[in-house]
Amino acid sequence: MLEIQPYVTTAEPAWDIARLFPDQGDWSEADYLALDTNHLIEYSHGNIEVLPMPSDRHQAIVGSLFGSLSELARSVGGVNRVAPLRIRLWPGKIREPDLLFLASASDPRRQNQFWSGADLVVEVVSPDDPERDLMTKRREYAQAGIPEYWIVDPRTETILVLSLAGASYRERRYGRGEQALSVAFPALVVDVSAALDAI
Repeated sequence: MLEIQPYVTTAEPAWDIARLFPDQGDWSEADYLALDTNHLIEYSHGNIEVLPMPSDRHQAIVGSLFGSLSELARSVGGVNRVAPLRIRLWPGKIREPDLLFLASASDPRRQNQFWSGADLVVEVVSPDDPERDLMTKRREYAQAGIPEYWIVDPRTETILVLSLAGASYRERRYGRGEQALSVAFPALVVDVSAALDAI
């Protein structure tokens, strides 16, 4: 009896789709802002950076801190958002922090397509590239004049609160069993253990 074999082809990436986009180094802000996706993609001087999908633990921590920032926003008339939402630090540099906060809901930096600043941003350290959150974004957020930057590091089980002092950040590190305290917003107090253990 003759056995019929299924027709098998080798799958190849859809390179023709990729060719519709600019090459790395040739992206403009307009090209980047025209991307219609819910993926975390940041823009840096003509290049796009596709960020990894966050883990469940990452999202649980973000959710816990979003709740704390929501309480602060209600108490001061501010607004907070969770990624993906773009923040334009300066021409040619757009990031998507895990959390963004403005002390006034009517702040003109709050725009529909992207924010042009924030009073506080939060990043949960990504295991694929910790230096991006710990060093690169620390430098960029300071250069952009963001008054406060929180870095939650699940690896070291700490929250680093960075408050802008001149052109750089002054840091305070909080660990399990401690309360992380905002310098700019004294009403923002976060139980480090509760944030790290969020489910």
